[in-house]
Amino acid sequence: MAITAADVKKLRDATGAGMMDAKKALTEADGDFDKAVDLLRVSGAAKAAKRADREASNGLVAASGNALVQIGSETDFVAKNAEFIEAADGIAKAVEAARADGKEAASAAVVGGGETVAQTLGELAAKIGEKIELSEAAYFEGDAHVYLHRRSADLPPQVGVMVEYTGDDAATVHSTCLQIAAMSPRWLSREDVPADVVEHERGVAREIALEEGKPEKIIDRIVEGRLGGFYKENCLLEQPAVSDDKKTVAQLLKAAGVTVSRFVRFSAGD
Repeated sequence: MAITAADVKKLRDATGAGMMDAKKALTEADGDFDKAVDLLRVSGAAKAAKRADREASNGLVAASGNALVQIGSETDFVAKNAEFIEAADGIAKAVEAARADGKEAASAAVVGGGETVAQTLGELAAKIGEKIELSEAAYFEGDAHVYLHRRSADLPPQVGVMVEYTGDDAATVHSTCLQIAAMSPRWLSREDVPADVVEHERGVAREIALEEGKPEKIIDRIVEGRLGGFYKENCLLEQPAVSDDKKTVAQLLKAAGVTVSRFVRFSAGD
């Protein structure tokens, strides 16, 4: 069956495939449009599998209501692609609708077209030609505030923060989101730091003190002091507030009558 330029254009418009790939698929399918679409999907999936060991070290963050997602891509060229941005917004809406907290649950959420998030991203990867993946996802049941940060004016937001809280001071909650975006705390409070991490940091602090030749009788005190510094750097409530470094975040929240129960910070490329 003769393959016309109109046939090739129709297939390209439907699948986003390149001209030569579309022509090859139609030829192999003997002009059968639906079969050619399937051939391109299979070919795209195979190419996506070959990209699996590449890094999705760019991308964007998107939000909808109490849902926040991070979608990874290989380059910023794709990150600012209109179709990629639209897909990310649709995925955020799907995660919100499914109340899917976590990457695994979010991957199974159904997007508007009836496909799962995983399927949507797989097809988008095949079409665009880069590794694209759901890097992170979160959904909070309680009151939540979201902040999206652009690293560059020509790129979509690439840092996203979501805070779950109680209280009525919206300005303080927003300021807390800015704090998290800028200072990258890993935990809310020292009680949230895993025991193995605490013991590791304690061991490192002890080794440093011994290496410095500190007297044995004061080493325990030195170790606890350095552990306190670790908490101050990595726990949100103990960080000096960016807006007022004479106070901790915990002090500012208490003064505003706000309680933060949890937070997430997603950053493209991290």
